[in-house]
Amino acid sequence: MFKRVLVANRGEIALRIIRACRELDVESVAVYSEADVDSMHVQLADEAVCIGKAAGKDSYLKADRIMAAAEITEAEAIHPGYGFLSENARFAEICQSCNVRFIGPSPEVITRMGDKATARATAVENGVPITPGSGIILDPYEALEKAREIGFPVMIKATAGGGGKGMRPCLEEADFLKLFEAASNEAQAAFGNGDCYLEKLVLNPHHVEFQIIADQHGNFLQLGERDCSMQRRNQKIIEECPSPLLTPELRSRMAEASVKLIEAIGYENAGTIEYLVDDKAENFYFMEMNTRIQVEHPVTEEVMGCELIKEQIRIAAGEPLSDHVLAAQPRGHAIECRINAEDPYNNFAPSPGTIDLWYAPGGKGVRVDTHVYSGYSVPPYYDSMIAKLIVTAATREIAISRMKRALGEFMIRGIKTTIPFQQEILNHPDFVAGNYDIGWVERFMQEKKL
Repeated sequence: MFKRVLVANRGEIALRIIRACRELDVESVAVYSEADVDSMHVQLADEAVCIGKAAGKDSYLKADRIMAAAEITEAEAIHPGYGFLSENARFAEICQSCNVRFIGPSPEVITRMGDKATARATAVENGVPITPGSGIILDPYEALEKAREIGFPVMIKATAGGGGKGMRPCLEEADFLKLFEAASNEAQAAFGNGDCYLEKLVLNPHHVEFQIIADQHGNFLQLGERDCSMQRRNQKIIEECPSPLLTPELRSRMAEASVKLIEAIGYENAGTIEYLVDDKAENFYFMEMNTRIQVEHPVTEEVMGCELIKEQIRIAAGEPLSDHVLAAQPRGHAIECRINAEDPYNNFAPSPGTIDLWYAPGGKGVRVDTHVYSGYSVPPYYDSMIAKLIVTAATREIAISRMKRALGEFMIRGIKTTIPFQQEILNHPDFVAGNYDIGWVERFMQEKKL
């Protein structure tokens, strides 16, 4: 096992990794920007190093400064969390060249599965169904011809996209060229790569992802699915495990496809394979693979009785998956709400500022992952998520009731949050019935004229 791990991230995921390290008797090193000097992950780490100014590009995205921090603190491994450099193959290569273990898959696998067009081709090679689509197309007019061949509606996707950036649905041919240009420009600005490809747009689909994990000893596992269909502008709001949509037969087919894919590419560590499922829950299509831990991993942990961050660290240290993970079976139901510092009734405008009062809910089956406390100032420079509220219960019905109770207990004063909006969703008959798809939130907002 490692003696010391550097955490190359911030916020709740940094704190989550530090806690896992402490339980494994591993020392932790936090890196932080000037804006995060008072963040809880800085206070609870065994050592902390400032790596730059507030903006991510001047701190958490500076690979050279992170590696310098690893060198001066003698860290043996780096956990990248999610976002920032977590899926950056070049960063993983730098770690490798400096003899520092990157807690994640190899640079080669990150490259192969991080490029969406290559990932789709890999899925096809291994018999995993995909939606009809194209490879990378640089010329907009050539792309238009391919879109006609596929048939409208189509989805325009940036091959280096993520987090909803570089994606444009196109319902009609007349809109294609301007939408293609918009997707490409957005991706170029966000990721430095404007290359795009096309996919057939599945109307009213569900977003279902499978948690996978693999070690260096030939163990390739799937740990069940998460339903992430409740999202706004491709950003997830509420996730649950298991999906209320899947039949046992479809779940089995998707699980088998997921394991087959990670075995074929020789995957190592934790990751997620994302699928679209049609509205009749009969067909599924590979969408992409995230070669990192996901924000919503706690719902899998609660249902499967495992601790994924610990397993990531153990795998990177060369240890096999824990026996209880190898034998894991689903139990009960879990739901997660992402608590964001946003005003849901003002077009979800960011709401940075000082939190005057922070009181988190508790009780049986309630978990709160956060780096926030009373008196903490939410900075305006990063993602607006300030907490994840996770509830677990024996059934989905009880889990919904528990989440409603927990959201009602949550007291956050000084900033706006998404809690009132999530309370509305939890009370809606469609959510209670599990009758929602990835377009549900947008339709709901149109009805309420938000």
